[in-house]
Amino acid sequence: MSATSPKPSQSETTSSLDPKQIKRILQAALLTSTEPLPISELRKLFNQEFGASILTKLLDEMRQQWKDSGVELVKVASGWRFQTQAEIQPYLDRLSPPKTPRYSRAVLETLAIIAYRQPVTRGDIEEIRGVSVSSSVLKTLTARGWIETVGHRNVPGKPALFATTPHFLDDLNLCTLEELPPLEEMKSLIVTPDQNQELPLSEMEMETDTASR
Repeated sequence: MSATSPKPSQSETTSSLDPKQIKRILQAALLTSTEPLPISELRKLFNQEFGASILTKLLDEMRQQWKDSGVELVKVASGWRFQTQAEIQPYLDRLSPPKTPRYSRAVLETLAIIAYRQPVTRGDIEEIRGVSVSSSVLKTLTARGWIETVGHRNVPGKPALFATTPHFLDDLNLCTLEELPPLEEMKSLIVTPDQNQELPLSEMEMETDTASR
């Protein structure tokens, strides 16, 4: 239960704030949010009175201030968030062992094709993989929040075009598609070691020329 205190006036929450107070507010918002917050949302904390450049500068300062702690402030595709430092996470996993989802070879190969060749149709994916793509594969990736329909190709039948989502980049701690790692490295980020041995996605590298994105 939060402490009760006098409600600040409009002026007290904006123009009278110094950088230290602004950082405290940003910190509270980010620590209590379950999702990354973009600058556009963070500006609402201050009635839009602080520009994106000011808040970005303060967030960068906060990132430096937190770099030696157990959590870090990072910028991902959907915005800014606090997260556990990678070297600390194994200790936290002892309290609540994570249940890593297991994905089939078909799901991971389909995701790789979409990530590196987007936007693509179901037919494009089938042509690259050499086998048909079941609806359940696309439903799995959509339910995970990693892909979405971004339009339809202007050909007979108007097949849906699939692309990755900001959430997919968030899960890889990336901001843009240009930051996507080599295919083999991305595979290691989204599957467990034993799955890696079963998924020879490197066979598709010839099909993932970044110029075709």
